Amino acid sequence: MGKGGMSQGEGSKVEEENMAAWLVGLNTLKIQPFPLPTLGPHDVRVRMKAVGICGSDVHYLKTMRCADFIVKEPMVIGHECAGIVEEVGEGVKHLVVGDRVALEPGISCWRCNLCKEGRYNLCPEMKFFATPPVHGSLANQVVHPADLCFKLPENVSLEEGAMCEPLSVGVHACRRAEVGPETNVLVMGAGPIGLVTMLAARAFGVPKIVIVDVDDNRLSVAKRLGADGIVKVTTSLEDVGSEVEQIKKAIGSNIDVTFDCAGFNKTMSTALAATRCGGKVCLVGMGHGIMTVPLTPAAAREVDVVGVFRYKNTWPLCLEFLTSGKIDVKPLITHRFGFSQKEVEDAFETSARGSNAIKVMFNL
Repeated sequence: MGKGGMSQGEGSKVEEENMAAWLVGLNTLKIQPFPLPTLGPHDVRVRMKAVGICGSDVHYLKTMRCADFIVKEPMVIGHECAGIVEEVGEGVKHLVVGDRVALEPGISCWRCNLCKEGRYNLCPEMKFFATPPVHGSLANQVVHPADLCFKLPENVSLEEGAMCEPLSVGVHACRRAEVGPETNVLVMGAGPIGLVTMLAARAFGVPKIVIVDVDDNRLSVAKRLGADGIVKVTTSLEDVGSEVEQIKKAIGSNIDVTFDCAGFNKTMSTALAATRCGGKVCLVGMGHGIMTVPLTPAAAREVDVVGVFRYKNTWPLCLEFLTSGKIDVKPLITHRFGFSQKEVEDAFETSARGSNAIKVMFNL
């Protein structure tokens, strides 16, 4: 197994057998041995301490695919993670054994034009934790490039370190949409990504934020986390017109930027209709692979549509927001589980049910 979980030569020698949560079939997870790769000169071996469950992990469990990525053979799950460095390669200078680190899960090639332009998140050769055929990080230990491991400040916990991954999506979305103190924002969807996008937007200085969802519990969480307004919506396209009026009334001003953190026909149609002339809609969620939405009226109002895929160079800013207190992700962690076979199964079922679960976290 090589870095990113790809096949590569002999495994490194460790005192204990490394175990991981493997997705071995539809709705089937098994804790099984996971051989570690050889530690390279610029790698670190990290003992995992906190791993969160992402919506993509649940998609893989329930359908064996997420968007165009298909699980064709057993795969270790998980990519939102933080842990403690237990071994460093000879070329690693900025980390030492015992450092607490948050891991950025994607290893790009650094050779293609996109990488050279700084848009490494779009690298076609990206090896990303728990994205087939690359193994993930829900394991006792992983080996990872040291430059993708970020030392945690003393006042940032390992759980908060693991939350840097979903928070990075919100931070990258805010950068893509260029939000700031003169931008009023609408967020479609109050799930984990919608909530971290709301928190990131506030940290970027956004003065007014309204968030919408179909679930009362998630809306109440959004309100507690600082949303200026909340609007409960339906899943019916017939309600778009009336709901846009409710949203505009709730925000009390023009909507400059809308983040669609769900990615459905209904949410995108609402986003396009609610955003002011000359504004932006940032598509963050991937609920529907193909959408039918009213683009022509939006184009006539010069509403720009901006895409988001993962993130780039976000961990330092995420850690700055966390250590300064500008963002508090702790309230998002609603459920915690250990790393036994039963707890892994229960944790994924809890996350899949949704309801009052926002972020489900493993403490290893």
